[in-house]
Amino acid sequence: MSEGPAKKKQKLLTKAVEEKVDWRRIKAEKKEQKKKWKEAKLIRQLEKVNKAKEEEERQQQCQEEQRGKGRLYTVSIALPGSVMDNAQSPELRTYLAGQIARACTVFCVDEVVIFDEQGEDTGTVEGEFKGVGKKGKACVQLARILQYLECPQYLRKVFFPKHPDLQFAGLLNPLDSPHHMRIDDEAEFREGVVMDRPCKAGKGSLVNCGMRKEVKIDKQLQPGLRVTVRMMNQNAESKAYKGVVVAPHIPRTEGGLHWGYSVRLASCLSAVMTECPFKEGYDLTIGTSEKGSDADFTSLPQFRHMLVVFGGLQGLEASVDADPNLEVTDPSVLFDMYLNTCPGQGSRTIRTEEAILISLSLLRQKIATRLSDQAKQ
Repeated sequence: MSEGPAKKKQKLLTKAVEEKVDWRRIKAEKKEQKKKWKEAKLIRQLEKVNKAKEEEERQQQCQEEQRGKGRLYTVSIALPGSVMDNAQSPELRTYLAGQIARACTVFCVDEVVIFDEQGEDTGTVEGEFKGVGKKGKACVQLARILQYLECPQYLRKVFFPKHPDLQFAGLLNPLDSPHHMRIDDEAEFREGVVMDRPCKAGKGSLVNCGMRKEVKIDKQLQPGLRVTVRMMNQNAESKAYKGVVVAPHIPRTEGGLHWGYSVRLASCLSAVMTECPFKEGYDLTIGTSEKGSDADFTSLPQFRHMLVVFGGLQGLEASVDADPNLEVTDPSVLFDMYLNTCPGQGSRTIRTEEAILISLSLLRQKIATRLSDQAKQ
């Protein structure tokens, strides 16, 4: 028996009501889900803001703590490039340069000056030079290896193309200086190179600082330039980290960090002092010789920029004789202090790389004593 029109109508109405009830439930569920998404998004935003504030507060706290740890004075050393000729093979020449670089890093030397005492008149490390053999451009080769070792490992391919002078540099011990950082190291400062990547005008530049992401700095600089960056934000969710370009001396003067050394070439001994990069010049110059006064009984005066000069195979006397600008024969008249840093030596000679370690070790104690006395006054 077929259903009547009234029953069919009733079934259709019941079905419509059920569908209407289901639609309301689905709509309510969607509304609830959307509300949860909004709440989750708001929580993530709040966490992001709080994390940024905490990072900013941490950096400010670190900066305040490090302001009292800054080092305002500098230590420079000068030596003739001819010390490289005391090595008998290209490998030993390279290793000798590595020993000097290690000594400078261990004792926080800020500047290395390599002067010529053989009339080579080298003022730059650019170009191709015959520096690998027993004899050649010793000043240039020494300067190039020192610069290579000082450069952070992630920047060496950019600044140091393949060169004969660096043939054996891979065998040298790393300096492991504070600015030679690993990819995941967190620090206030980093060294980097400006990348040749397009950026909007006035929006700064991108810098490769040896991290997993580039660092966006506040200034638009020429690509290929090495810069010191103060890290401002290392948010893992952002496309690039943020930083501010600072002067290379800021890690030293504010944080007390040894931020590598600069390398300068001088045509002669007198040019070491006359071409000083500091406006006020070196206010304390020290010459080292076995003919100098006993350093054990000597205290250092107050200074801002100290220069310690080492002689070559024939001592500072040979450097004075080879300098066309000097009319003196006694090297001691050129310096504020003329010291023997290893009195009673058991060997007839002390090699320059050994003299650097001995002298800087002794002077480090005297510098610490001087700073302690200044703090008490």
